[in-house]
Amino acid sequence: MSLTAHHTRIRAIQNAIRDQETVDGWLFYDFRGSDPLAYRVLLLDPSQHVTRRWYYWIPRTGEPLKLLHRIEPHVLDELPGSSHLYVSWEQQRAALDSLLRGRRRIAMQYSPLNAVPYLSRVDAGTIELVRSIGVDVVTSADLVQRFEAVWTEEQLESHRYAVTTLRRIVDEAFTHVASCLTHQRPLTEYGLQQFILSRIHATGMTTSSAPIAAVDAHSADPHYSPGESASSPITRDSLVLIDLWAKRTAPGSVYGDITWTGYTGQQVPPKHRVVFEHVRQGRDGAVSFIQAQLAAGRFPFGWEVDDVCRGKIGEAGYGEFFIHRTGHSIGEEVHGNGANIDNLETHDGRQILPHTCFSIEPGIYLPGEFGIRSEIDVYVTDQEAIVHGLPLQTEIVSLL
Repeated sequence: MSLTAHHTRIRAIQNAIRDQETVDGWLFYDFRGSDPLAYRVLLLDPSQHVTRRWYYWIPRTGEPLKLLHRIEPHVLDELPGSSHLYVSWEQQRAALDSLLRGRRRIAMQYSPLNAVPYLSRVDAGTIELVRSIGVDVVTSADLVQRFEAVWTEEQLESHRYAVTTLRRIVDEAFTHVASCLTHQRPLTEYGLQQFILSRIHATGMTTSSAPIAAVDAHSADPHYSPGESASSPITRDSLVLIDLWAKRTAPGSVYGDITWTGYTGQQVPPKHRVVFEHVRQGRDGAVSFIQAQLAAGRFPFGWEVDDVCRGKIGEAGYGEFFIHRTGHSIGEEVHGNGANIDNLETHDGRQILPHTCFSIEPGIYLPGEFGIRSEIDVYVTDQEAIVHGLPLQTEIVSLL
């Protein structure tokens, strides 16, 4: 990557810091790859051999500063700023004290009370060390979002391709199930999973892990994964849940991630239909809330959207069976580093930013019976919330 790209990124970071009115700067710290976010935000090569601690200080204005070990003085050569080298731990602490002297409040990859584990990358001891200098450490969560979660137009196009292709694979998978049942060809959850995986690869995409294919009681386990030697057969009059995620193989591509349910019979049972309808209302209620907020010129917080969705399902009497967050950030990793739609597993106080994407995937899981989840991906512009990969699921698909 060119030096120009790194200089441009640092200028953008300083602009973002200045938007944080009370923050004096952003301190990056890494030890043996402990903070992958630092490498991505600073456009560094994560594969380089680094065995010593380094610090990179970006002030609101002025020249950045590097603190490096003499064994590895070239680790941050791509980045602008003068270098300060240390050998002993005493020298490191003295240099860090000098680097931060006069600063009052700095941002680091830290999350108070570990509220957002995705951001909690700096160890407690290092936070203690920095605070011992007399500096207040605050979270860099909103800063990280700007450089980790905001998409380019090229990334948005890669998402459109991914989610549209996945939507087509859903139809192919359900057709495959119906064909196997109609022609009395054996099919297991594992076999369906492998069929979906083969279609993902055939369309020029890759995935971080194999998709979920779950039947009946297994669908009540949100992260069930069938094994080759322990997998239920797919038979008539069964609920089938599939959850699939993938992205193009080109660098910088971002994920699509969707979940659908089907029924291997002509008549979907009433209880299944009722549960799906409550899930759908939660899903659509969350999207409507986001759209209304954007229309009013406000970007909601992740926890607020979760409350709306969870409230719908709670009102229906199924709150205790909705056991995970409403959604997660989506980026180059299927679980990205932007705001999650969560006020259950964490209290995500990050604001949803324009040009970011996240899933909305409420679920109701009845142990020993079945589970229903409906997952869509929502992309937020400056003024609206857009869902690609249409049509949305409005009822459980009857496969026969």
